[in-house]
Amino acid sequence: MRFAALFTFLLLAPATAQARPVSWPGGWMLMLMNDLDSNAAQLNYTFTPRYAVGVQHEYFRDEKFNIDAMTFDALLKRWNMPDAQANLWLKSGAGIAYGSGNADPAAYAGLEIDWENRHLFTLYENRIFWADDHEKFVKHKARVGIAPYIGDYGDLHTWLMLQVDYDAGKHDTFSLTPMVRLFKGNTLVEAGYNLDGGILFNFTQQF
Repeated sequence: MRFAALFTFLLLAPATAQARPVSWPGGWMLMLMNDLDSNAAQLNYTFTPRYAVGVQHEYFRDEKFNIDAMTFDALLKRWNMPDAQANLWLKSGAGIAYGSGNADPAAYAGLEIDWENRHLFTLYENRIFWADDHEKFVKHKARVGIAPYIGDYGDLHTWLMLQVDYDAGKHDTFSLTPMVRLFKGNTLVEAGYNLDGGILFNFTQQF
């Protein structure tokens, strides 16, 4: 009951939420990200319409190690079209990876490009991760989504999406995750179930 009440409250918040790493100048953003590989939490602050800095903690479940990092995210390019918008983002961080008594420098960086109108959404993202003896990988993610209805400003908006992940370092290199995205105001929630078995859950709150 408490979770249901909290979920309802979050969906009734005002303004417009987007699952993007940069908010508005002077805005804070809390992001919780959970997928097949890791659980992460990031808090960042947007200085300009193009740059945000923050802190992130991430736990990799299979490898059983953590990373604490300072993050730098940037809007590199935006294309405004009559009925659509596209964006190119840089998402990066650097810090310390630790687990099993060992600590190493760690860093990651990646590009994300998205395109959307009121009916369709597409995204491609990559991530290069290095943590010396703990982990090294290059991952790719793509999404396609469709809005089952077109809401007005202030409505609850819904997207039905399919996410594809590719990691050449895994035995099962491809994985598929059907998911739903809900957002209203400053709050966004994404939930899905991976076909290999596993829950995807992401939450973003801007304030």
